[in-house]
Order: sequence, then C-alpha cells, then structure tokens
Amino acid sequence: MSFLVEENTAKRRFEILVDDALGGFAVYTPRGETLVFTHTEVDGRFQGKGVGAALVRGALDQVRARGGRVVAQCPFVAAFIERHPEYADLLADAA
Repeated sequence: MSFLVEENTAKRRFEILVDDALGGFAVYTPRGETLVFTHTEVDGRFQGKGVGAALVRGALDQVRARGGRVVAQCPFVAAFIERHPEYADLLADAA
C-alpha cells in the first residue's frame, strides 16, 4: 500500500491517496500562516491501516517545511500530536 499526501488548497484540505484512491482528508481553515485543523476523515476501506496517521504526519510535515503553525481543533489531529511530541512545536495558540 502506497501513500501520497497532497494539499488541495481549493478545498482547504490535505488529502491522502492510497494506491491512487482517495483514502481520506484533513480539513483546515487558514488563519494567516496558521492552519486550524477542524476535521479528519478516513474512508472506511482504509480505517485501522495507519492511513489517518500517515495523512496527519504528511500534512504536518508540509506545514513545518513552509514554516507554518497549526491549531488542532480536530480531536484526531490533537491526539496524533499528543502521541508524537516531535510535532508539538507546530502548535499555535488557539485564541
């Protein structure tokens, strides 16, 4: 199974392709250089296979590469960052 995470700026979300099929997405609202992640969804066919974690990791890596920050309103993104403290430096104040 191959994963590719791409940003779809028109839909304001990061999408993960799993073997060329849309496996899920993480929706955000831009706030300057900060992205407020509000919802993450993984297709039922791919749940429990690490697709959600790969999606969030890929999205956060892209945000880091461009010097951005995130607000994790989405419980899945928040839990991922809590389990992977190497991403905690990306967290911006929620205010």
